[in-house]
Amino acid sequence: MSFKCISVEEAKQILDNDNLTIIDIRDLNSFSNGHIENAIHVEDLNIDNFIKDKNKDEALLIYCYHGISSKSAANFFVHNGFKNVFSMDEGYSGWVEN
Repeated sequence: MSFKCISVEEAKQILDNDNLTIIDIRDLNSFSNGHIENAIHVEDLNIDNFIKDKNKDEALLIYCYHGISSKSAANFFVHNGFKNVFSMDEGYSGWVEN
């Protein structure tokens, strides 16, 4: 099982999915300065609890700054049992440009 890379446009199309969790893996300061609506900030300090508490059947949309680090994070979540994981190409910088 693996994750799927999707474009910003594809990400916007799945945002209405009730079973989607949006994860921002950028630093807290960047998250505080702006993020996708309903996104949650996941970092080393809270990732263990997130993995333990989250339903692994729900879809995850993961983004970072430019769409590079989110691929590693998506792979990490897949290896921790999540079945429907997306990495957003272009990251938050692409999101704000579209």
